[in-house]
Amino acid sequence: MTELFAAVCSIAPTQRRRFLWAAWWSGPPARAPFRRPDAWSGGAKNPDEARRDAERAAGRPLVEIEPRWARAWARVLRGQPPWIDKPRRDDETAARRPPSESGQRESWFAVLGVPPTATVMEIKRAFRKRALETHPDRGGDASVFRRIHRAYEQALARQRRRRRR
Repeated sequence: MTELFAAVCSIAPTQRRRFLWAAWWSGPPARAPFRRPDAWSGGAKNPDEARRDAERAAGRPLVEIEPRWARAWARVLRGQPPWIDKPRRDDETAARRPPSESGQRESWFAVLGVPPTATVMEIKRAFRKRALETHPDRGGDASVFRRIHRAYEQALARQRRRRRR
């Protein structure tokens, strides 16, 4: 079975307000292993100019695809890996929330021992009390103190966001 393929180009803006284009006409772009484009350039002033340059280099009309392919090629040109693996949103929030002693994740307010409706003054008061109990200079555990400090910062940030609304 033969695979259908249309010649493609990807256009992405650069940091210098120009447009980088990358074109594949001898085969489709591949993610792993990353397939380098057949031609590329980065000096176009606008996307239309970039597309015209790419079609001129290919000698035929090109179908435009997502700009992520041109960005991946730009990373390769800088000596970086083509793809950046970002953690999923669920993983990020789980990583930021501190684990409790039992290994379960608990809220920032539970770490400080205040309700989620606590005022800024109540949060500060609870942090000072917990900091005195857990500070390493007073015989406490450093990792527990860091956990409490992170909880304090997150609780204050959440209260500030709530006040801005």
